[in-house]
Amino acid sequence: MTLNSRLIVFVAVLASLLEIIDTSIVNVAIPTIMGNLGATLEDASMIVTGYTVANAIVLPASAWLGERIGRRNYYLGCIIVFTTTSAACGLAPNLSSLIVFRILQGLAGGALLPTSQALIFEQFPKEKAGMAGAIFGMSVMIGPTLGPVLGGYLTDEYGWRSIFNINLPIGLLTLFVGMTCIQNRTDSESARKSNLDMYGLILLILGVGCLQFLLERGQADDWFSSKIITTCAIVSFIAIFLFIWWELKVKEPIINIKLFTNPIVLGGVLLMACLGFFLYGIVFVLPVFLNNIFHYTATQIGVLFIPGSLLTAILMPFVGKSVQKISDPRFLIVIGLICVELCLYSMTYFSPFTSQNELLGMLFIRGIAMAFLFIPINSSILSQFSGYELGQVAGLMNLFRQVGGSMGIALIDTLLSRNIDINYLNLISKISLLNVNVQDVYNSTANNLAVKFNSSIGMAENTNAALKNLYQRVQTQAFTLSFLQLVVIMMFIFSLSFIPLMLVKIKKKVKPVDSH
Repeated sequence: MTLNSRLIVFVAVLASLLEIIDTSIVNVAIPTIMGNLGATLEDASMIVTGYTVANAIVLPASAWLGERIGRRNYYLGCIIVFTTTSAACGLAPNLSSLIVFRILQGLAGGALLPTSQALIFEQFPKEKAGMAGAIFGMSVMIGPTLGPVLGGYLTDEYGWRSIFNINLPIGLLTLFVGMTCIQNRTDSESARKSNLDMYGLILLILGVGCLQFLLERGQADDWFSSKIITTCAIVSFIAIFLFIWWELKVKEPIINIKLFTNPIVLGGVLLMACLGFFLYGIVFVLPVFLNNIFHYTATQIGVLFIPGSLLTAILMPFVGKSVQKISDPRFLIVIGLICVELCLYSMTYFSPFTSQNELLGMLFIRGIAMAFLFIPINSSILSQFSGYELGQVAGLMNLFRQVGGSMGIALIDTLLSRNIDINYLNLISKISLLNVNVQDVYNSTANNLAVKFNSSIGMAENTNAALKNLYQRVQTQAFTLSFLQLVVIMMFIFSLSFIPLMLVKIKKKVKPVDSH
């Protein structure tokens, strides 16, 4: 590997880490930001929602923008904007300015993942692409794990502004190294001379932006009982329909919709949507379980995820080499899909008595699944394309992974909330002090509490505490039942991912690349 090749990997890894860590690092600091800026939870959540929506808008158009502006200028420009807006977020005097800077940061960050992916795939020779993708994947897998842990530590020790300020030195280093090694593609001149597809760009922004906002805010705003959510749903549906119609009609489209007529593209983006559903779904629902049942903090949850992520990082180089040696990489994808089902199946045995070893075992299975899915899926799809089409397909796969993840989180959040209410009502209808078993639990708890504290202290009484304890037990049971029901539903939904795998027909020799 030449020095220039090593520098490209280094820049791609740092740029991707900047974007990925920033997606999750803010979540931990939201309560602190609320208190510091005097904001409500609904207002403060726009810090996350604005970034995600802006990110989703740019992903599918990143290839077109890179070709039109020039990949070097576009990539380095996005690093500059991302770093500058990160510093601006750290200096934001109020919530409104912070949200604006986060949206700008999301617009710049949306280009970093697909462009980094395309850079590595295009500039490395075939015999080096697998290892480069594996190294890149190792770093990318660490990002989501580091986010909550790093965010919790920085917020506690240095304040919430430090989670943005830390991007400044890393961003400057990425920029300076990138200026020495990133070059434009030699066949991109025709794209720069093409006309701007203004109508397509507007429809894309409306369609993807409203869809992402709908998925991010749906459950919080009670879905279609909210006028904003209903309006977003209508606008998104109409805009996406018109976007598809327009892109098929116009001579120089911003996204080549005809790519979807290729079964390998259709199967690839659907596989990435399923992968996003599992990846983001587990990252969302497992912390909720750990917080409700075991009262883990965000930092403790992040630490728990680290061993599984390290396993994924360790396995990726071996999976990358296997992709080159095996005749059909879909076999590796099948192994990954089976591991996902095993991971979800192991979660059906979770309860308040689940040990940490059982939790780690599930996360190790998840780590194996991620290693066998990220590189093989992208290798199977992206190795079939080159040049401008490669960048477009990479952007679409990243978009579908994110939209699939957002759909998964929205579905999980909605089903979990509603099932908790239903299960609670079913359980509470069977709880009565006239029931002998309930009486035994109540009297035993009251007697134990009477020994532990004096009823004359404050307003506390052992009988009231026993009733509260009974209520908390019912709440815990309702949550546990809802969680287990949800995992079964997730197992069924993810089993459908075997269908798009059948569409993936390998025509060229596969060259391993990373998922991001």
